[in-house]
Amino acid sequence: MSYPVASPWYGTKQIDDRTWVLSEPHVHPIFSANIFLVLGSEADMVVDSGMGVAPLRPVVDALRPDPERPLILFTTHTHVDHIGAAHEFETRLVHPLEADELAAPEAYSLDTSGIPDRLAKLFADAGYPPLWPHLVDALPHADYDLDAYRLHPAPATGTVEDGAVVDLGDWQAEVLHLPGHSPGQIGLWHGESGTLFGADAIYDGPLIYEGPGMDIAAYAETLRRIRALPVNRVLGGHDPAFERDRCHRIVDHYLALWSA
Repeated sequence: MSYPVASPWYGTKQIDDRTWVLSEPHVHPIFSANIFLVLGSEADMVVDSGMGVAPLRPVVDALRPDPERPLILFTTHTHVDHIGAAHEFETRLVHPLEADELAAPEAYSLDTSGIPDRLAKLFADAGYPPLWPHLVDALPHADYDLDAYRLHPAPATGTVEDGAVVDLGDWQAEVLHLPGHSPGQIGLWHGESGTLFGADAIYDGPLIYEGPGMDIAAYAETLRRIRALPVNRVLGGHDPAFERDRCHRIVDHYLALWSA
């Protein structure tokens, strides 16, 4: 199958003075995850690493004022769309429950014919468009081999649990354990600005809560916890950022759905 070339592969957008969001616009919407870069005085941080269809690290370093500054990869959970380029980073943090998968990820293909029917139905029922023949509709360069895509082992250099602090010098955020979508999913709470990096616990699109390793009861507790936070802004694992009122509407919708 012939696909056009999309160069650059990654979309980049500056959110504020220290935060960028990167995306892979030519990845199918269900697998196109947000990648965040947060700049600090002593270190910078990348939150998740996308599908990794093309090298991510050079794009990240080009956005950093000082590419020699230490760089931390914070992996919220180990679904394929969040760990594709994890191996490109030297410092890798993840929750202990997800560490084994990061170190030895299951094989994955861009060819969607191998995705089980039950998962394809799950995505469709959630409201996502039908799967494409491949998880991409373009190539990062003309000689890219779709069949050569694979996930690389990226053993954690450290694990973090609920209550830990990620310190970038002039910016610190608390780690929140947000299970439900994934057992060891974690997010970040920056209380000074009221910013929640919500991972796949909450974003402004159809949430996925019925699948392998997912737990609706745990997810409900996570959403209640999120609703209790004095949130000003949510940077989710997918889709655009949103504010407190929208956060509350999303939480209330799913809590009502699950209690029906």
